[in-house]
Parts: sequence; C-alpha cells; structure tokens
Amino acid sequence: MSTPLAISFLYLLPFIILGSLLLLTLLVFVLARVAGGKALRPIVNQLSKIGFMRRWFQRMSVAAYEKSNPELAGAIKKMQSFGEIKTPEQAQRALAVLTPAERRAYMELVGEQGQMPDPINRDQRRRVERGAQGMIVQQRPGARGRKGKKR
Repeated sequence: MSTPLAISFLYLLPFIILGSLLLLTLLVFVLARVAGGKALRPIVNQLSKIGFMRRWFQRMSVAAYEKSNPELAGAIKKMQSFGEIKTPEQAQRALAVLTPAERRAYMELVGEQGQMPDPINRDQRRRVERGAQGMIVQQRPGARGRKGKKR
C-alpha cells in the first residue's frame, strides 16, 4: 500500500517548518557576527517598525546593558519613562532625575550615537572640512515668502 503524496507531505510539514526556522536563526546569527552586526541593522530597523518587536528589541538591549553597564541600563529605563522628549526643558528635567553616574553613562552613549559617519567620497570630505559653508540649507518660507490670496 502506498500513501498518497499529500499525506506524506503532511507528515513532513513539521520537519520542513522546523528546518526553515533553524535556517533563519542560523542566518540571523551569521549576520550578527559579520562586521559587528552592520548587516543585521537594516533588518532590525525594519522590524522595529512593528510595535511588539520594537518593545522586544528594547527589552533585549536593556537586559544586555544591565549585564555590561548597570548605570546605563538604569539611565535608559528612567529616560524611557519620560517618553519622547521634544523640548530642551523636558530633556533637562529628564536628566535631572538621573544620578551622576547614570548621567555620565547616558551622555557617553548619546555621544557615541551622535558621531557623524566617516565621509565616503572627496566631495563629502571637503564639505566636512569647510563646515556648514558647503551645505545646502533649505529654508521654509516664512510669512514673507508665502503668497497671499487676492480677494
């Protein structure tokens, strides 16, 4: 007696799913190891647009910071409790809550993230050397720049 092809496929389906999940996990680990995780960052950025994934990534990063730098983990937790900071006054109030060690660790983290990437080509290097002179600044029209309606 031979079983139909569909029934044998149903028996293999759990193995196919487990194998594909194992392959996907292996791919993530390889991407995390290559060049310090630079290949994995775009994938994580795209997945962070999903709410539960963003919270999961934040929880994982805070857990990693708790092991390596507890002051920074405490600072991140306190800063997250303030929510999105929009004004300098809110930033000052949020930083006032931190202990000096937490503030130092948080400012080091912000300083590392705020560094500009190295210029790629000659034009970008020259713009960096000249400072803001070579940058194109787009200004929004103010009250004078707008055309009024004729009545």
